[in-house]
Amino acid sequence: MTIFGSTQFLERQQFFNGERLFASDLQTLESFNREMRWLHNQSLHKPGVGNGYGVSGNKGDRMVTIQPGYALDACGREIVLTVQHVEPVPPVANDGNGGSVYYDLTVSYRTDADLVESETRQGICSQAGAVALREAPNFCWIQLGANLQPLDAQLKVEVQSNMRIVLARAEVRNCQLYQPLSVAQRRDARQHTQPRIECGGATGGWSTLSVMNSQTGGQMVIGLGTHVDTTSGQFQMPPAYSAHVVGDREFTSQEAMTFAAVQNPFVLDGYVNIMNPTADGFDLQMFIPDLTDETDGVVNPPGFLSSFQENAVEGIKILGANNWNVVWMGVES
Repeated sequence: MTIFGSTQFLERQQFFNGERLFASDLQTLESFNREMRWLHNQSLHKPGVGNGYGVSGNKGDRMVTIQPGYALDACGREIVLTVQHVEPVPPVANDGNGGSVYYDLTVSYRTDADLVESETRQGICSQAGAVALREAPNFCWIQLGANLQPLDAQLKVEVQSNMRIVLARAEVRNCQLYQPLSVAQRRDARQHTQPRIECGGATGGWSTLSVMNSQTGGQMVIGLGTHVDTTSGQFQMPPAYSAHVVGDREFTSQEAMTFAAVQNPFVLDGYVNIMNPTADGFDLQMFIPDLTDETDGVVNPPGFLSSFQENAVEGIKILGANNWNVVWMGVES
C-alpha cells in the first residue's frame, strides 16, 4: 500500500475519446481508488473489528463458528467475511504435561494473488483471464507460549502490528475446547466515546540513576530506574500513565543488610517519576533520598545504592526477594 511519507506524487487516471485502453489502465484506476480508501481508513479509524465477526464455541466443541463481519488491519485494508464460516479447533492433545494449549484465532487480509477466481472470460485473440476475484479473509490459529504471547516470532510481530486481527482466544485440550472461547482480546475499530484504560505490571530490569556531583566532578547515584513495557495495552498513542512500585519496603534478610553495609534491618523507599512515555512503554525513575542524618541509616542507607551500582545482579535479586515490581495504568483518550 502507498501511504504519505513514502509517496512523492499522486496521479489520477485520465481517458480521452478514441484512446486505446489496456488492462493495466483499468487496473491502475482500480488500485488508485482502493488505496485512497485504505488511506482514509488508516488515517481516521483504528485497526480492529468494525462490525460482526461474532465467534462462538463452547467447552467440548471441536469447531468454532464465525459470523460475517468487517474488520480493518493496520494498513486500512478491509477484511470482509460475507457468509458464516466454520473453523476446526487445532488438533492438539495437550502441552506435553497434560495441561492445556492456548491459541489466538486471528483474521487477516488476503492479497489478490491469494484469492480464488470467481469469474473468467475468453479474451479476443488471446487466452482467457480472470475478471472477478472472490473476497475472503484468511483465518489462522496462533499458538501461545507460557506468557500468552505467540510462539512464532513473525506471527507475534504481525499481531502486535495489527496486520492480523485477534478475534478470540481458545484453551484447547484433547483436540477440543477446554473452556468457552474468550473474546476479551478483541480490538474495536470504532472510536471509543470514553477513555480507554489498560493496566499491567513489570518486574526486574532495575538499574541505578546518577547525576553529576558538582563538588567532586564524579557521578552520584540518586535512585533506581527501570523501563516498563506496555505493549500488552496495545495503545495507539502515548496514554496518560500512572505507576507505582509495589513490594515490601522493609529489608530484614542478612543478605540485604550485608549488601547495604548496615547491621540492622532497613527501609528503602523514594519518589516515583515517569519519563519518555510512548505507546509501547515508559521509563520509571525512583529517586531515593539520602536520609542518613535524620534516620541514622535506618531509612535509605547510602550503602545500598553504591552496592547496587557495583553489583546490579545481586541488587535485583534482593529487590526481587521483597517482591518489588511496577504496577501501571494507562488512560488513552
